Amino acid sequence: MTLKDFLNFLNKNTETIIEYTGNHFTLVLSAVIISLVIWVPVGLLLTKSDKWAARVLGLANTIFCIPSLSMFAILVTIPAFGLGRKSALFALILYAMMPLIRSVYDGAKNVDRSVIEAARGMGMSTARILREILVPLGMPIIFAGFRVTVVMTTGIAAIATYIGERNLGRFISEGLIRSNTPMMVTGALIISVIAIGLDTILGLIEKSIVPKGLRINR
Repeated sequence: MTLKDFLNFLNKNTETIIEYTGNHFTLVLSAVIISLVIWVPVGLLLTKSDKWAARVLGLANTIFCIPSLSMFAILVTIPAFGLGRKSALFALILYAMMPLIRSVYDGAKNVDRSVIEAARGMGMSTARILREILVPLGMPIIFAGFRVTVVMTTGIAAIATYIGERNLGRFISEGLIRSNTPMMVTGALIISVIAIGLDTILGLIEKSIVPKGLRINR
C-alpha cells in the first residue's frame, strides 16, 4: 500500500468514515457512562463485605475471560437483544465490570485504616467518610481503572461489527475479506487515534483532580 492509495481511500469514503467514526464513538461513550453509573457504586458497596466482594469479583473475572466474539454471539441469540447496538452495548458494559469494580474496590480498600478510624472518632458518618476520604484517597487507583476501561472498550467495540454494528470495525473486517489494505489501515488507525486521544484527555483530567503525590506512575 502506498500513501497515495491510502489518501485516495480517505477521499472517496469520507462520508462513510465520518458515519462509522461517529457510531464507534457514541457506542464507546454510552457504554462507559452506563458502566460508571452501574459499577462504581457496586465497587463501593463491596468494600463493606469481603465475602460478597470475592463473589462479585470472581463473577467479573469470569465474564472478562469470555472471548468478545463469543459474548456477542451469545447475546444475539437472546430475543431482547438480537443483532445491533443493544447486544454490543450490553456486552461492553459487562466487560467494563471487572476493571471498574476492581479499581474502585482496591482504591477504597487501600486507604489507611487508621485514617478511617480517626474520621469515625471525629464523628464522621459512613457517607461522609466515603465521600471525603475513601474516594479522594482511592482516586489514583480508581482513575487508572477508568482509563483502562475506556481504552479497552474502544478496542472491543470494533468487534461489534460482526453482529451488525456499523462502526470502524467494519473497515477492518471487510478489508480483510477484500484484501483491501487502505480500508484495514483506516479502521485500525482511527480506532487507535480515538483510544489514544481519550486516554490523553483522561490523563490531563487526572492531573487536574488527583494530587501529584497520589498519582500512579506509568
